[in-house]
Amino acid sequence: MSQHLYILTGASRGLGLAMARELLQPGNQLLCLSRKTQDELQQQAEAAEVVLEQWSQDLSLAGEAAIRLESWLTALPRQPLESVTLINNAGMIPHIGPLDALPVNDLAQAIRVGIEAPMQLTAAFLRGTADWPIARKVLNISSGLGRKPLAAQAAYCAVKAGMDHFTRCVALEQVLLPHGARICALAPGVVDTDMQVQMRSADEFPDRERFAQLKAEGKLTSPEDAARRILAYLARPDFGDQPIADVRD
Repeated sequence: MSQHLYILTGASRGLGLAMARELLQPGNQLLCLSRKTQDELQQQAEAAEVVLEQWSQDLSLAGEAAIRLESWLTALPRQPLESVTLINNAGMIPHIGPLDALPVNDLAQAIRVGIEAPMQLTAAFLRGTADWPIARKVLNISSGLGRKPLAAQAAYCAVKAGMDHFTRCVALEQVLLPHGARICALAPGVVDTDMQVQMRSADEFPDRERFAQLKAEGKLTSPEDAARRILAYLARPDFGDQPIADVRD
């Protein structure tokens, strides 16, 4: 049976947890980096006879996480792997409000987890797998808010815009290599996660009523449906042809 290795950040809840559940399929190996481990995932992996490793990793310490990942990849047996994929999903929603109302630590954490960690982990992944003669992919979970500004969401919008642009740059670098990785920043649509709850309850968010209406009208995608659509996009033969994409395209 073919073996595919997936490295997933932010797998302890929401969209990340839904993706982890979907990835626990025969033929897959999964490494999860999250603030906390999930007993539920371990039980599911054992039932499916899938290799699962979970790291309790603070992604605001991005350099530490990157060093750990590169070392792990360097020591990993490459056989019988046919592909290896990094999914940068973790993010942090800081206080929703005007930029000058954001607590200093919230802003710093949002930047570290949302953009520094994906860049550091992508760099470590590319170094650690540089000579692997198998398919290599990087999937960055972006957002429509990286492509459309919203008041009271400066930190989140900026982080996702930064993710999009660093993805473009890495795509240009990897295409020059004889065995470059495929990379894409993918917007998952409007998903019913904790972020949506925060936006619907934030007094300082001018668009609060619009997002409340999306929920009331049933227009939010469940994490489970979003996970399936994201992973279907990841499996497409043209993955990476467009470094910036939307799962609804």
